[in-house]
Amino acid sequence: MKDTVSISRRSLLRGLGASIALPLLESIAPTAYANTLENKPKRLSVFYTPNGMSMDSFTPLTTGMNYAMTPILEPLAAYRNQFSVISGLAHYNASALGDGPGSHGRSCGAYLTGAHPKRTEGSDLQCGISMDQVVANHFATETQLASLELGIEPSSLLGSCDIGYSCTYTNTLSWRSPTVALPVTVNPRDVFERLFGDGMSLDEESRQAQFKRKSSILDFVRDDAARLTKKMGMNDRRKMDEYLASIRDVERRIQKASSQKIDTNAGDLIMPTGIPNSFEDHVKIMIDLQVLALQTDMTRVCTFMLGRELSNRTYPDIGVPDSHHSLSHHGGNPEKIAKLVKINRHHMEQFAYCLERMSSTKDGESSLLDSTLLMAGASLGEPNAHDNMNLPAIIAGGGLQGNRHIAVEKNTPMCNLMLSMINKLGVPAESFGDSTGLLHELSA
Repeated sequence: MKDTVSISRRSLLRGLGASIALPLLESIAPTAYANTLENKPKRLSVFYTPNGMSMDSFTPLTTGMNYAMTPILEPLAAYRNQFSVISGLAHYNASALGDGPGSHGRSCGAYLTGAHPKRTEGSDLQCGISMDQVVANHFATETQLASLELGIEPSSLLGSCDIGYSCTYTNTLSWRSPTVALPVTVNPRDVFERLFGDGMSLDEESRQAQFKRKSSILDFVRDDAARLTKKMGMNDRRKMDEYLASIRDVERRIQKASSQKIDTNAGDLIMPTGIPNSFEDHVKIMIDLQVLALQTDMTRVCTFMLGRELSNRTYPDIGVPDSHHSLSHHGGNPEKIAKLVKINRHHMEQFAYCLERMSSTKDGESSLLDSTLLMAGASLGEPNAHDNMNLPAIIAGGGLQGNRHIAVEKNTPMCNLMLSMINKLGVPAESFGDSTGLLHELSA
């Protein structure tokens, strides 16, 4: 039985220099508490893996339902009914088109834009508006943040990272306009303060002092939370307890990371204070922050890069001390291919955690995954060949049918899939990038 007391969807728990948005509760006004997916807020999340994919170990051998899991997809087996694999997609505008070397810069720049990035190492950037920003612009007036761009590796939007191509092209997925790229945030503390802090612009020394003073943001909103929960029924009280516990857990992990001695095996990276030593711990905190942002409707659009394109990260924890990028150019060496598959599989383990968190997070009477359309993949297929004509793609959530391998016609534009996703989210768009029509299989 639902509570009869009406609480505004925009209600906040407030305290000194802090505010926390509420998740969707039964006691929220009936117009906002919807039982059908069609009436719930629709959300988009993009989960990106760098340096392509070992496609022989990614692509299922059979199409249709109940395909056999491949070595890279096996970590996702528990959620197979929530996602589908789509093969045969291509990004023509990621190809050289006479520009010569620079495949990583072109591929990453084209991934969510479908545009051919201008070859430049300077500030005269030219790409295209990205799919996530088309969606973000549509929902911008409904949320506190239009979009959230997250990453794992500190990036730069200056200098050259690929031959002839600015670092901007390899270090972000999101383009607000053809000339304006949005940088990723990699420090969990920065994300947390953006979501729940007071929004003040402080230098690093002041930020550190402020962070130490705030033993917990929940300490500042405890009284308001106690007042509000008195109006709630049993179900909402349980949801609030779980929600506040999630925030407390993220805070605890960020505080622990802030006190750690940084000793990372991330190649040439310089890690800011507040980033966990462990790659997996870092990823999980960022996923948990993304879930909190979506759950509270602070934003409806998130992108997450597990690494910048051309990443040289090493993974000694899984027995791969070699640079990821160097392994991606394996030259057919079986030992290098096996290590690359290990990395690809490890990345899918992180995506499995994302699916687990979203499927276990309530959004009204369904789950956050049911109302969030996720795309996971890479901007290159087989990296040894810098292949743009057979890209790895996974579509999950959003109320779509899962447990399918859909093999579309060879070299179908990747933008067909993205246009279908845009439309599925209720965003009006007749075309996107080099799309030639809807990918009808997405709605089947």
